This record gives sequence, structure tokens and C-alpha cells, in this order.
Amino acid sequence: MTVAKLHPNMNHWQERVDMAAAFRWTARLDMHEAVANHFSLAVNDDGTEFLMNPNQVHFSRVKASDLLHLDANDPNALNTPNAPDPTAWGLHGSIHRLVPHARCLMHVHSIHATVLACLKDSALLPIDQNTATFYNRYVIDEEFGGLAFEEEGTRCAGMLTDPKIKTMIMGNHGVLIIGDSVADTFNRLYYFERAAETYIRALQCGVPLRVLSDEVAEKTAQELEDYPDQSARHLAELKAILDHEKSDYAS
Repeated sequence: MTVAKLHPNMNHWQERVDMAAAFRWTARLDMHEAVANHFSLAVNDDGTEFLMNPNQVHFSRVKASDLLHLDANDPNALNTPNAPDPTAWGLHGSIHRLVPHARCLMHVHSIHATVLACLKDSALLPIDQNTATFYNRYVIDEEFGGLAFEEEGTRCAGMLTDPKIKTMIMGNHGVLIIGDSVADTFNRLYYFERAAETYIRALQCGVPLRVLSDEVAEKTAQELEDYPDQSARHLAELKAILDHEKSDYAS
């Protein structure tokens, strides 16, 4: 496991290392889209200061020291030499400013999540353990209005006020996952893509689905929420693999 260490003039080092590992592994799973997707992590109590990937750097090259440290309340954030991507600022800045419990945000256009988001009915039915994970724990954004600048971000933030809702299926767009930490959010992102893939492949069979009852779906979702340490161990194992490969993510 990567050991937290001080980096010259660099605060929140362990958080940066966790974020960099998540970027690297998202690229390895081919869940990124060129240089167009974004992750962020709040680093102060009210969530308004956050780390985010630099503008248009490929996920497979992001290092801990590369991450921008931004203030959601800074009106000049887009006028600095290392300004974030404007759409990332609009979406992530708005949510970090307006939804304090959204400590970490991960937004991707991964294939299966995006296919689900393009269906007229983007509901994810509970047909297995992974799909049941998200039962009554997601919201569908039906109002895609183009690139997620400030107005889009504010609208999306308004749909995430219920702490139980940690997944937004962004109609005609992709998926946004929120969580308490990098590990929690990345684990949810991983399983949402797996769930979406299972559901899409099941629909492709063209036969009736075996849908779980509401009672069993909720029971499964709650059991998985309460399952000890899975997300932390998931991320720790990914970092251990990267360390074994002598990756430079933690630099």
C-alpha cells in the first residue's frame, strides 16, 4: 500500500494519491473518454475547496502532484494560468458549493452507463446483486441541456440534496457518482458500470427479465451499503498493483 508522504509545497497528499490511483484505474478499465471526464474531491469541512484533474490531461498520466486545488467560491477560477476545464468547473464547482455531503464526485461517459442514459426509460431494474446495489439510490436527469456549464451544474446540484441518492444517470450524457471518499466513490462508479453492462446485455436477449421484488432489492442494497471495508480494500488493492508496477501515479 502506498505510504502517505509529504511532497514539497503540496497539501492533502494522501488524498491526491488516492485520486491519482482512481484516474489511472479508470483509464485502465477504459471508462474514461479521451481527456473529457473529471473527478473531484472536497478537502475542507464545508466542501467548497476541492482537488480536480488538470484541464485535458489523459487519466492514464495524472499524478498526485498534478491535481488542481480549487475554491468553488472563487469567481476568478477560470481566469488563472492553470484554469480548470470550464464544463468541469460548472458541474463540479456547483455541486461542491451547494451539496456539502458530496465529498467526492466522479463523472464519466463510460459505454454502458451512457447507453443506459440514452434509453427513453433509463431506469436500472434490480435483476442481480450489482443492479440491486442502486435500488432507490439513483436519480435520472431528464433535462440534458448541452455542455455542463454553471447553469447545468446548479440544476444538477438541486437533484442531489437527498443524501441517499449517490448516483445520477445523466440522460443523453453519462453518469455522475458522489460519495464520502475516493474509495467509496470509485467503488460505486465501478459497480455502476458493471450493473449497467449486465442490464444492457440482459435487454439485448429480448426475453422477459427476472426482476427482484422491491423487498429483496432494498434488502440487498442495504446489506451492500453495510458491508465492511469493501471500498477501502478495493482501492488499496489497486494502489498495491500500481506500486508493484512501479507506476508514477503517487508522485
